[in-house]
Amino acid sequence: MEKYRVGIIGATGMVGQRFISLLEHHPWFEVVLVAASQRSAGKTYEEAVQGKWAFDWAIPEKVRELVVVDAAQVDKIAQAVDFVFCAVDMKKEEIRALEEEYAKHEVPVISNNSACRGIEDVPMLIPELNPGHAEVIPSQRKRLGTTRGFIAVKPNCSIQSYVPALTPLMEFGPEKVMVCTYQAISGAGKTFRTWPEMVDNVIPYIGGEDEKSENEPLKIWGEVQEGTNGKRIVNRDLPVISAQCLRVAASDGHMAAVSVGFSKKPTKEEILEKWANFTTEPQRLELPSAPKPFLQYFEDPSRPQTKLDRDFERGFGISIGRLREDRILDWRFVCLSHNTIRGAAGGGILSAELLCKLGYIEKR
Repeated sequence: MEKYRVGIIGATGMVGQRFISLLEHHPWFEVVLVAASQRSAGKTYEEAVQGKWAFDWAIPEKVRELVVVDAAQVDKIAQAVDFVFCAVDMKKEEIRALEEEYAKHEVPVISNNSACRGIEDVPMLIPELNPGHAEVIPSQRKRLGTTRGFIAVKPNCSIQSYVPALTPLMEFGPEKVMVCTYQAISGAGKTFRTWPEMVDNVIPYIGGEDEKSENEPLKIWGEVQEGTNGKRIVNRDLPVISAQCLRVAASDGHMAAVSVGFSKKPTKEEILEKWANFTTEPQRLELPSAPKPFLQYFEDPSRPQTKLDRDFERGFGISIGRLREDRILDWRFVCLSHNTIRGAAGGGILSAELLCKLGYIEKR
């Protein structure tokens, strides 16, 4: 098949590098353009990332010699691509302005950034959990005055370990969730080489992360409703989530320790059955990046472990363990996701696959 022509905006950062690595052999998508700040523009990609390529493997050959374009050259980029992934490092208001500029140039934007996550007609997708939220895209296009362009976002990486584990349990009415996340340094765009202070260390604060972890799941679980200006996503009221997010000395992989109180407390067997039989739309659509299975549960109480289990299903799957009764709420368990694959670039790629399959992204 003729592949979609893909641009990566913010291609020199860690998430941009992960996009490039994951797309090297993608059956649907081909990276034809890389863009970054004016500092990198005009250099080959290899020159632009010299000394800061984050991975042990080589830069993919097809991208190595691409000349980096200034991300602000929206006209030029819009003519060269079918859609873009965006992972820029800018102020939030600047990111929203840039992404809307791409959308208004009729370029679909799949964003790794948080700037547009709170907008009611912007779908914030975990494709296995809320694929129906794509229904708001026509309303967003109407607001932006576009026929083809739109913005879709992926949620914060910290929620993508425990929200997939809670979603199959929604029929039991989760009311209160307490979660503590233990987040790898790659979530800050760092390696141990660039952040030696993190070796043998834990930092009990990540700016803005607690709030994102408490609020964004309510949009993921929200409903698409008809409003005065078209369809919009209305957040759920429950559960109430209390989150603490810590940075820990792991290269990749975000772990979460979760306690949950339910209005209808399920049995352990009911919870395990829901996890074991959770099937998803990406699986049914046979999307190239869809994990099969999405969730795995370990009976071994020492699992999941970050180093051993973060790459489950190529980093797209979620690992769960240590399900046991809680002395304050009802049940507690531990979850693990790969933060730069499932939680960042990979989640964006899977979202793009879904939107292509559903017809929201078309080739020019």
